[in-house]
Amino acid sequence: MLPIRTRRPHASRPVLAAAALVASLTACTAQAADGGGSGAGAAEPAAPAKVTVADPAAGTPVKVTATGGTIAAVKVVDADGGTLTGRTGAGGTSWVSDRKAAPGTSYSVEVTSRSGDGKESTTRSSFTTPKPEKVNKVTLAPGKNTTVGIAHPLSIVFDLPVTRKADVERQLKVTTSNGTEGSWGWVKDYSGRDRADWRPKDYWKPGTKVTLAAELNGTDSGGGWFVRDYRTGFTVGTSQIVKVDLDAHRLTVVRDGRTVRTIPVSGGTPGGDKRSWRGTAVVMAKEGTINMNSETVGLGDAYDKMVDYSMRLTWSGMYAHAAPWNAPYFGRANKSSGCIGMSNEDAASFYASVNVGDPFEIKGAETKGVVAEGNGYGAWNLSWAQWQAKSALR
Repeated sequence: MLPIRTRRPHASRPVLAAAALVASLTACTAQAADGGGSGAGAAEPAAPAKVTVADPAAGTPVKVTATGGTIAAVKVVDADGGTLTGRTGAGGTSWVSDRKAAPGTSYSVEVTSRSGDGKESTTRSSFTTPKPEKVNKVTLAPGKNTTVGIAHPLSIVFDLPVTRKADVERQLKVTTSNGTEGSWGWVKDYSGRDRADWRPKDYWKPGTKVTLAAELNGTDSGGGWFVRDYRTGFTVGTSQIVKVDLDAHRLTVVRDGRTVRTIPVSGGTPGGDKRSWRGTAVVMAKEGTINMNSETVGLGDAYDKMVDYSMRLTWSGMYAHAAPWNAPYFGRANKSSGCIGMSNEDAASFYASVNVGDPFEIKGAETKGVVAEGNGYGAWNLSWAQWQAKSALR
């Protein structure tokens, strides 16, 4: 693109700012206004500064330079009225947007420059970045403005692959009300998609407020561009831990450090695919009455029934729920197809008190392994050092 030349001085305008992407300049205009004339015998006025807006592209910052003068203010605005803020470099001859230009976006640029004799002039230009071939989107959990249990991570599932994980992770800003220590970790979701979870070092403290600012607009994930930012927030509720001892066939509820209830249960049948998982699982959802079909979890035609008070613990199909058909085994033996079953009465009251995000700490000799990080929210089964190692920035 040719340098943009000013013509007439004009009043100064406020600085606005920027963030840019890699794109091609589709339209450029420049105009200036003379602030006054010079009488006979007056000194020759200094030439206006020459302003150049570098040919911007999606995924790169907007860059402005001035020769023969300095930059007083820059305003970069997209078609929706959004602005890109930025910073003037040492000496005042350069300006760079804080963020990158987004793909498929039109921007107008207004630069106020100051010549050597202090007079100001304004130049204007515009550019449009190319539309992206693929757009990546995200699914956030927990939901916005929700209250969750002490083990629920902040979780982001991406629609398209993320091969530039470090670039994406840099744009994910987590803020907590009490300075909670935590880390992002990248896992493969049970669906096969890429996922990033932010997990505290230890369970959340009750009352913690958590916010996420995912400033992804203009970021290339490697599998597609992001064309918007995302924001969400949630609050951590009561401290409640559910301890399941499959060998003793009981479930214990610990609330605020005190045992408040014990329920006889029956877990997965030993000796095969019907065994339960062990380790820490997290209540992902309270699904109520649902149809459970063993064929959907690879167990043939073992069962197909409506099940009440269902609380999902893994994507692979482990739930806690009412199981009246197993009544003879509650507190005595593990005879389920992998879930943690209890009576209708116990399930009803337990369902009412359990929270999405409550941890289930499950132990037992006859299990089929530890809950994986992507099978629900299994990050708690890794040590803190192991989890930190899953960050793309470490």
